[in-house]
Amino acid sequence: MLNPSLQQELDQLQGVYELITEFLVNYSFQLVGATLIFLAGLWLAGKVAKLVSNQFEKHHIDVTLSNFVTNLVRIIIIVMVAIIALGKLGISVTPMVAAIGAASLGAGLALQGMLANYAAGITIIVTRPFVVGNTISVQGVTGVVKDIHLGLTMLTNEEGELISIPNKHIIGEIIHNSNASKLVESQINIGHKGDPEVAIAAINQVLSQYQTQAELSPQIGINAFNELGIEIGVRYWVATERYFQEKYQLNLAIYRALKQANIQISCPIKEIHVQNSH
Repeated sequence: MLNPSLQQELDQLQGVYELITEFLVNYSFQLVGATLIFLAGLWLAGKVAKLVSNQFEKHHIDVTLSNFVTNLVRIIIIVMVAIIALGKLGISVTPMVAAIGAASLGAGLALQGMLANYAAGITIIVTRPFVVGNTISVQGVTGVVKDIHLGLTMLTNEEGELISIPNKHIIGEIIHNSNASKLVESQINIGHKGDPEVAIAAINQVLSQYQTQAELSPQIGINAFNELGIEIGVRYWVATERYFQEKYQLNLAIYRALKQANIQISCPIKEIHVQNSH
């Protein structure tokens, strides 16, 4: 005679076995059908996602946007097929959809900052106010665009620092995009007796030798007249990643060229008159 506790366990196993057997007998065809539908859905999702990806690649659409849309299409198809498969098993998906909707609302409120970054990232990728390699200035930060993600944009500067800007802080702001270059602006004061044409010619000769951005011509001319003399304005473009290096080299070269041309750079001078009361 079996132990009562062992007999109870055997009865429980027998009950589970009968329950599984009954389920397989009653729902075997539905289970097979749901499995086939889900497998077919996975195959279809892969095919459609690949088709969408090929179309994006064919039209040279940004790879970040291509990956995002491709994955979104795949997920939507899989979810739809899963709902159909569950319906095939006789499982009502209405409460599940309601629960997912409520959970999505709560998650959206909790992650609204992140979602705002993603929405802004999609806007940047679609509208393309800048691309990788451009030099942009936004929110007081300037750098070369290294990478554009859905959540943030990565910049790099001449020091090699990586600057991460959340995309929601870019959309809606004023963006300065100078492509791959950056503007250098300088003012040089020469004396009233100096010849501005000689100074302009000397500076222009220097810039023509050093100018790295040939498609952007330098601008040199008389910017203003002041108490120090004649102010010469100089504007030229250099590659952003060599901004300070180029600027310092050119400043020294301009100084030497003006000195060689006998052009004196004016400096502020204060005259003090001393009166002798005796």
